[in-house]
Amino acid sequence: MRVLVLGLWLMGLAGVYPLAAQEFTTLKGHGGPVMGLSVLPGSGQVVSASFDNSVGLWQGRAPRWFEGHAAAVVTVEPLGEHRVVSGGDDFAVIIWDRATGEGQRREGHQGKIAALDVSPDGDWIASASWDGSIGLWPVAGGEARFLKGHDAAVTDVAFSEDNSLLYSSSADGTLREWQWREFGAPPRELLNQGFGINRIVLGPGDAWLAYGAVDGATRVVDPKTGQEIADFTLDRRPVLSLAFHAETAQLAAGDGHGYIMVIDTDDWHIARDFQAMARGPVWALEFSPDGGMIYAGGLSEVIFGWPVDLLDDYDPAGAVEHSFLRPAEEMDNGERQFMRKCSICHALTPPPSRKAGPTLHGIFGRRAGTLPGYAYSDMLDGADIVWSEQTIDALFDLGPDHYIPGSKMPMQRITAPEDRQDMIDYLRRATATEGN
Repeated sequence: MRVLVLGLWLMGLAGVYPLAAQEFTTLKGHGGPVMGLSVLPGSGQVVSASFDNSVGLWQGRAPRWFEGHAAAVVTVEPLGEHRVVSGGDDFAVIIWDRATGEGQRREGHQGKIAALDVSPDGDWIASASWDGSIGLWPVAGGEARFLKGHDAAVTDVAFSEDNSLLYSSSADGTLREWQWREFGAPPRELLNQGFGINRIVLGPGDAWLAYGAVDGATRVVDPKTGQEIADFTLDRRPVLSLAFHAETAQLAAGDGHGYIMVIDTDDWHIARDFQAMARGPVWALEFSPDGGMIYAGGLSEVIFGWPVDLLDDYDPAGAVEHSFLRPAEEMDNGERQFMRKCSICHALTPPPSRKAGPTLHGIFGRRAGTLPGYAYSDMLDGADIVWSEQTIDALFDLGPDHYIPGSKMPMQRITAPEDRQDMIDYLRRATATEGN
C-alpha cells in the first residue's frame, strides 16, 4: 500500500497554510469524536464540529478553537465570507465571527440540533432538531419561527436553489417539502420509506434529491414527484453522512461500517467504494473546493483527508489506533471500565484538557463543580458532593441522570459492584497527584 504521507503547501496569504491537494492528511487536536465537517469555499479551510464541545477552524493543520457550546457540537456550515454557524446538543445555534472567534448565540429549540443549512441568499439559517421542529433563524437578528409537522426528530434540512422551498428528513421515515415563506402552509410529504432518514442532499437545479437512511438505503429521487432515479443501497447500515461536489458531479455517502461510497451523478454509477475507517462510523463528510480531496470524521478524534482519485491505494484510517490508550487485552478490568465508560469525555492528566468533560486528575477529595476553567452545569456548580469512593460508586450505580439530575453527564451505569470497585481502584492510581 502507498505510504501515508502528511503534506502541507505553504501559501503566504493571510497566514493560511492550505492542505496539499493530492496527499493523505490528518488534522489532530480535537478532544473527542468529530461529528460535523465543512470546507470554506474560498480558502479551502476545514471547519469541524466535535463531541468536545468545540468548533475548529483549521489553518493547515493548526486549529483555532471557537468555544461557546455547552455540549457536543454536531453540525457546522459556512455563513457568507466572514462567518460560520454551528449547532449542537445544547439546543443552541451559534453564529461565529471567523476573525474574532466571537459567537452570537441563538436559542429556541427544545431538543438537540442535528443539522443546519443556509439559504442561497444568505439571509436565513434552517435548523433540524430532535424536538421534531425546523427552526428558521434570520441571520440579521430577530425572533426565529418554527415549522412543525414531522412525527419524530428532524434530522436534516436543505433549501431549494431558488430559495422558495425547504426540504426536510426525519426519524419518522419521511421526506417533506415546505413552502417555508408562507406562514401556516402545511408540508407536502414527498415519500415515506419506512425507516428513519438521516441525511439529504439536493442536486444542481434541484433536479434530484439524495437521501441516506437508518436501514442502509442510499437512494436518489425526483423532488417534484418522489419517483426513484437511482438506488445505491448496499448491505451496510446506517447511512450517516452525505456530501456533494457539483463541479465534479461527485456524491459521497458514509456509513456505520466505516465505508465511503463515491457516486458519479453524471451517469449514476458507483465510482469508488472503500473502507475509510478501520473502526467506527463515518459521521461527517466534505469535499475540498476543487473536489480533489474528501475529508471525513468519526469516532476518532482525528479528521482524515484522502485524494479522491487515489482512494483505493490507502489502508483504512486509524488501523494502528485503539479504542483505548492501549490494547484492551493488556488492561486490568478497572482500566477497561474507565476506557469504555469515561474516556471519551474525561482525561486523567493535569489540566487543561480538550475533552468534553473536566479532567479527573486529582479527583479524589475534590468538591464537584470546582475545577477552574471548566463551565459546569448549574446543578454541579457549587454542589455539595465531594468525590470519594462512595460518591463515585453511587454515581455509576444509580446513573448520572438520577444521582445528579440536570447535569451534563450522559447516562452511564456500571451495574456490577465488582466492576465499579475495580474502576474506582484504577482511578485512585491513575488520578493521584503528588502527595495524594
